[in-house]
Amino acid sequence: MGAANFKENAHKAMHDSDLQSELRKLAGGFSQARVRAAADVPEFDALRDAARDIKNHTLEHIDYYLERFERKVIENGGKVHWCRTAEEARETILGLCRDLGAKTVTKGKSMIAEEIMLNDHLEKNGIEPVETDLGEYIIQLRHETPSHIIAPAIHVTTEGVAKAFREHHKDLDADRPLTEPRAMLAEARTILRRRFLEADVGITGANFLIAETGSSVIVTNEGNGDLTQTLPKAHIVLASLEKVVPTLEDLSTMLRVLARSATGQEMSVYTTVSTGPRRAEDLDGPGEYHVVLLDNGRSAMIGGEFQDMLRCIRCGACMNNCPVYHQIGGHAYGWVYPGPMGVVLTPALIGIDEAKLLPNASTLCGKCEEVCPVRIPLPKMMRHWREREFERHLEPNTARYGLKAWTWLATRPRLYRMATAVAVGFLGGLGRRAGRFRTLPFAGGWTSVRDMPAPEGGTFQQQWAARQRKARAR
Repeated sequence: MGAANFKENAHKAMHDSDLQSELRKLAGGFSQARVRAAADVPEFDALRDAARDIKNHTLEHIDYYLERFERKVIENGGKVHWCRTAEEARETILGLCRDLGAKTVTKGKSMIAEEIMLNDHLEKNGIEPVETDLGEYIIQLRHETPSHIIAPAIHVTTEGVAKAFREHHKDLDADRPLTEPRAMLAEARTILRRRFLEADVGITGANFLIAETGSSVIVTNEGNGDLTQTLPKAHIVLASLEKVVPTLEDLSTMLRVLARSATGQEMSVYTTVSTGPRRAEDLDGPGEYHVVLLDNGRSAMIGGEFQDMLRCIRCGACMNNCPVYHQIGGHAYGWVYPGPMGVVLTPALIGIDEAKLLPNASTLCGKCEEVCPVRIPLPKMMRHWREREFERHLEPNTARYGLKAWTWLATRPRLYRMATAVAVGFLGGLGRRAGRFRTLPFAGGWTSVRDMPAPEGGTFQQQWAARQRKARAR
C-alpha cells in the first residue's frame, strides 16, 4: 500500500464492494452515538476546553512531567526505557522478552506497536505475538493492518471473519456454524483464554500515563487488557511521550471526553490503572513492570506549528465524521494512522516527501475539528502541510503551474471579472441545449465520474452587482 500510493489505494477502495458495504454502516454508528452522548452532558463543551488545556499545559512542561513519571515508576519498582526511534523501541522490547526467556507474548491493542511494526520484529526473532483485542486478533489472522484506530477490523465482513477462523482454528469442527457474531465471539474467547495462560510477557499500549503516580492507564471494552498485563511474568507498556498527563484528577477529565467522543459510551467498560509490578501483599500481577517511552519524531513537533497534534487522545471521532474516510476506509491512507488525524500526524513521523498526498485527502469541511474532544485545529494544520508541499515543489507541475496561473488571475480583479464572464458566457451558450457537459478540457477529474452542469445566467459577481443595483433603485 504505502502513503505514497494514496491515489491508487483510494481508487481501489472505492471499487471494493465489501469495503463500501461495511463503510456504510460506519456512517450512522459512532458519530450519532457521540451526538447523543454529548447531548446528555450539558457541560460537554466545557469538558473539551478543560481537556485541551490539560494537554496544552502538559506539552508546555513535558520534560518535567516525564521525569516525574519516571521517578514514580522507579519508586514503585518498575523501570522506564527511553527510546528515540522505532528501532530502539523494538530492540528494547525484544531484549526484555529474551531476558525472560519468552516464547509467546500477548498484546493488548496498541497503535504504537503498529507504528513500530513490533509483531513482525518479534516473529522474525522467534517470539510469537498474539493479539487479544478481538478486532486486532481478526486482522492478525488475515495478515492485515488496522483500518480504524478504535475499530481495527471495521472493514471485515462477517463472512470474512468466519473464513479467517476456519483457516486458523483447525482443531475445531470444520462444519460448525459461524454465521452469528455471538458464536464467533465465543470461539475467539475460548482460543484466546488458552493463549493468555501460555504467555510469558504481556504488552499493552497506554491511553494515558500519570506523572503523579507513575501509573499507566488503558481503556477497553473486552477486558483483554487486564488479562494481558496481570497473568504473564512481566508487563511491558509501550507508549509515546505525549500520553503523559499530570494527575489522576486530570485523568478523570480526559476519560469523560474520551469514550463519549469515541463510541458514545459514558465510560469504556474497563478502565485499568497499573502502578508497578506485583507487591508482596498482592494476590496477582506481573513480576516485572517496564514502560517503553517512544519519541519517534514527536519531540521535534513541540514548539512548532504541529504541536497541537500531540493533544490527540486517539478517540477516532475525526475519522468517524470524515466524508473522505467514509468513502475510502483506513487502508487507503497507506500507513498506521488514517483519517484527518492521520493526514496531519503521518507527515510529521515519516516525512512530507513520502506522505505528500495525505494532507490533500480532505474537503476541509471542518467537521473533524468540530468533533475533536481536545479541539485540535486539523484543517489549519492540513493547510500548513500543503504549504510545505508547495514550498518544496512536491506537487505535480500541472497543479503547481495551474495554481500559479490562478493566483496571477485572482490578484487582478478587473481581469478576473472579465475572464470569468467570458468563460461563463461561452460555456452557458455551448451547453444550453443539454444543460450539462460529459467531457471538458482540463476538467477530466470531474467529468470522469459525473456530468458538469452548464452555467446558467452570469457569474456570481455579476449577479451580486445586479442585486445591489436593484436594491439601491428601490
